[in-house]
Amino acid sequence: MLIPALKSFWKYRDLITQFVRRDVVGRYKGSFLGLFWTFLNPLLMLTVYTFVFSSLFKARWGTGGENKVEYALVLFAGLVVFNIFSEVIVRSPGLILSNTNYVTKVVFPLEILPVAVLGSSLIHAAISMSILLVGLMLFLGVLQWTLFLLPIVMIPLILMALGLGWILASLGVFLRDLSQIIAISVQALMLLSPIFYSISSIPSNIKFIYYINPMSYVIEDTRRVVIWGQMPQWTWLGIGTVIGVFICAIGYAWFQKSKSAFADVL
Repeated sequence: MLIPALKSFWKYRDLITQFVRRDVVGRYKGSFLGLFWTFLNPLLMLTVYTFVFSSLFKARWGTGGENKVEYALVLFAGLVVFNIFSEVIVRSPGLILSNTNYVTKVVFPLEILPVAVLGSSLIHAAISMSILLVGLMLFLGVLQWTLFLLPIVMIPLILMALGLGWILASLGVFLRDLSQIIAISVQALMLLSPIFYSISSIPSNIKFIYYINPMSYVIEDTRRVVIWGQMPQWTWLGIGTVIGVFICAIGYAWFQKSKSAFADVL
């Protein structure tokens, strides 16, 4: 089922590029700082989270040191990864509803809308990751060669986010309260993912929650290859990629089957 999706991506690649560019530029259009907010937002959030968790709650990562800078960089890496997923998931339920003219007035490949959101989130993640790399060079004085494995580590996340994006974009047409439910669920998922704390600090009786959470593996693998120069969990990458392909295929099939009913509902 992914072959038709790939063919659609290639056929409408120029249109996808235009939508991604419009989304990135339009987000801060009219603001005084413009695209500079793309760099400023992650820095501000990093500062707030680091202050709250490392200064107020005295959180440390358990690496044997009391280095707040290291904690900030590790935390930031987790946020960058999670934000890719959360942006796609949170925005998807409203994609069709906010673009009804593409449903009712023209013939348009609606399946590219979640793809464009994913592309935009990846661009913002790349900018945030560049900030992380600068921080690693300035404060830790090193860039790991395993950084080149990062695109491979991201594959399961990208596939799952896109598949769920198609499903939620479709369901959002029929269930108008879905956006509110997803927003709350994503906040809960963020707190249940090892972003602000390490898995080693979690009580053993609830660790199973993190073992069944795919975000845990992607976040941890990102830290391994970007910060600590370690190999990712290859077993998870294999399993996660298979799961991602399955979710992506199901999501695309569901979207294609349900989109014929969009015009009737809207």
